[in-house]
Amino acid sequence: MEAPRHRTTRDLKLGNRMRLLRALYFDGPLTRRDLAPATKLSTATISNVTAELLADGVLREAGKVESDGGRPQILLEVDPGHARVVGVDVGETQVRVELLDLKLAERAEARYALAPGRHDPATVIEHIVAGVKEVLTAAEGAPVLGVGVGMPGIVEYGPDGVIHAKAFGWDTVPLGRMLMERLDPLPVHVENGAMTMGQAEMWFGAGRGADNAVIALIGSGVGSCIVAGGALYRGAGSSAGEWGHTTMAVAGRRCRCGGQGCLEAYVGAEGILDRYLAATGVVELTGEGEEADLERLLDDRSPAAAAVLDETVEYLGAGLADLLNLFNPELIVLGGWAGLLLAHRRLDDIKAAAGRYSLGQPFATARIAPGLLGPDAVAKGAATLVIERFLRT
Repeated sequence: MEAPRHRTTRDLKLGNRMRLLRALYFDGPLTRRDLAPATKLSTATISNVTAELLADGVLREAGKVESDGGRPQILLEVDPGHARVVGVDVGETQVRVELLDLKLAERAEARYALAPGRHDPATVIEHIVAGVKEVLTAAEGAPVLGVGVGMPGIVEYGPDGVIHAKAFGWDTVPLGRMLMERLDPLPVHVENGAMTMGQAEMWFGAGRGADNAVIALIGSGVGSCIVAGGALYRGAGSSAGEWGHTTMAVAGRRCRCGGQGCLEAYVGAEGILDRYLAATGVVELTGEGEEADLERLLDDRSPAAAAVLDETVEYLGAGLADLLNLFNPELIVLGGWAGLLLAHRRLDDIKAAAGRYSLGQPFATARIAPGLLGPDAVAKGAATLVIERFLRT
């Protein structure tokens, strides 16, 4: 067995820096006096570390607050403009690349449409690389800390960022390594898209302050991010949260994963639209993509459209009830572009359906709310993969 490593002075300094930086990033602006109880560090240590971070341009002064009988206290915060990060959302219909500051404010964006059936690794990688190069022109001389990528499917942890994505036809594709070869020297971090969205909503969105939550991503497909005790739960093989492939109907509709009766086949945008087309006999909707098509369905007042939407709400409520009964979260966040559209139009109906299928106690103690970060929450969440490592250094 490997002997425990003794902590060095450098380890201690890095640990102090990380504690102080995280306190200011998530709870700032704070005064040096505020930082003592927040970090449990001594006054001398706080003074030394903040002086270094101010000299490095990581922190900035953010005003003053009056103190009782003494000199005003200076507020400190992480300077959002100190560096830039890149977040990438690889979805079913497009690749979205965003350049963001350290507080996830967008500075530039590039989008590339993905045609049906054109999700091969070469095409996706070309779009990511082109998008990163395009947005970097707006970095304005600020250092770029790295690139985070949110992907559908199962992501193996490790330097290669291996992807298993049934919807794309990918099996053991080392996306992380392939991107690092093209984007060197920028570090690249790859994660499941529902996980990245979940982290962003927990940091800055509807999940902030919750310890036990589920963030549901509903787009063309369906996934989720499970948060237990304030930490993202990934499972033994990094596949926890594949909520879209829980069975909703035995021997039901065929799912893109190859199974039958998956929740995704009923509440994912592709499944909703397929059922709408079958119910109405329409060959094509807007021809402008899934988002425009789903909006048209939501605006359609015909009995056939109403029946499809009512059925979708019922299936979604049952799926949310499964999450409530299994995990007893205090909060479920509905996110993803399709999830946000459904929540905007039918949130009360969705809550009522969840109540019909869940046990009374977990339903009564939970909130169901829409996400706050919008349809680019996956890209913002992918950027948090880079920021998380910045906060550790």
